Amino acid sequence: MWAEPKYKRVVLKLSGEALAGDAGYGIDQGMLSHVAKQVQDVRDLGIDVLIVVGGGNIWRGIAGSEQGMERATADYMGMLATVMNSLALQNALENIGVDTRVQSAIEMRQIAEPYIRRKAIRHLEKGRVVIFAAGTGNPYFSTDTTAALRAAELDAEVILMAKKVDGVYSADPKTDAHAEKFDHLTYQDVLQKELKVMDSTAASLCKDNHIPIIVFNINGKENTRKAVLGENVGTIVGGETSD
Repeated sequence: MWAEPKYKRVVLKLSGEALAGDAGYGIDQGMLSHVAKQVQDVRDLGIDVLIVVGGGNIWRGIAGSEQGMERATADYMGMLATVMNSLALQNALENIGVDTRVQSAIEMRQIAEPYIRRKAIRHLEKGRVVIFAAGTGNPYFSTDTTAALRAAELDAEVILMAKKVDGVYSADPKTDAHAEKFDHLTYQDVLQKELKVMDSTAASLCKDNHIPIIVFNINGKENTRKAVLGENVGTIVGGETSD
C-alpha cells in the first residue's frame, strides 16, 4: 500500500553542482537521468512539481565578480548558465515521457516561455512539470531566492533543496570530523548562525511566508520521493522552535 504524499505542490531547488555529478563541472548525463527519474516518481504520485535550477556547474556570478568582472554582468552570465541546465533537464524529462515547460525570467522566446505566473499555474493544472530558468532575471539575487519567490507566488507547500550532502551541518563534514548534523532548524537558526542552507534573502522570504525547507541528498535513489511522503531524509527548516 502506497503512503499518502504529505505535500500537493513542491518546489525542487536543484543546484548546478548537483548536475555536475562527480566531475564537479559541466552536465553529467547520468546525473541528469537520475534526477529526471526522481522527478518522474514524484509526479506519478500526483504532486505538482516546480523546479528551479542553479548554474554553479557552469558559471557562478559571484566568482566572476571576485575576479574583477562587473557584478551585474557576471550575474547575467550565471543566469544564462541556468538556462543551459534547464534545457538539459527538460530534455532528460521528456525522454522518459514527462511533459515539461521551461519558463525564463529573461526573454528568449525561441527556447523558453517568458515567466508568467498564471501560465505556470495552467501548466500545473495540465500535469506538466515547470522548470524556471534565469533566476529572478535580476543581478544580485540567487537562485535560492528564486526558489523562495516562486514557492510563495505559486502556493507551493515546501522547498526541496537538493544538494550533494545529506542535510545541514554545523561545519563542513568533509573537512571537520566533529561536524554535527541537524535534524530540525528554525528559520531564525539559519539566519543567526549563518548556516549554508540558502542565502539570507531566500531564508527571510521563506520565514515570512511560512514555507518549510527540506535539505537532502539528491544522490539517494528515492530521496525526493521519500521527502514528499514525509520521511526523514535530511534537515527540515521551519517553525519557531528547534526540537
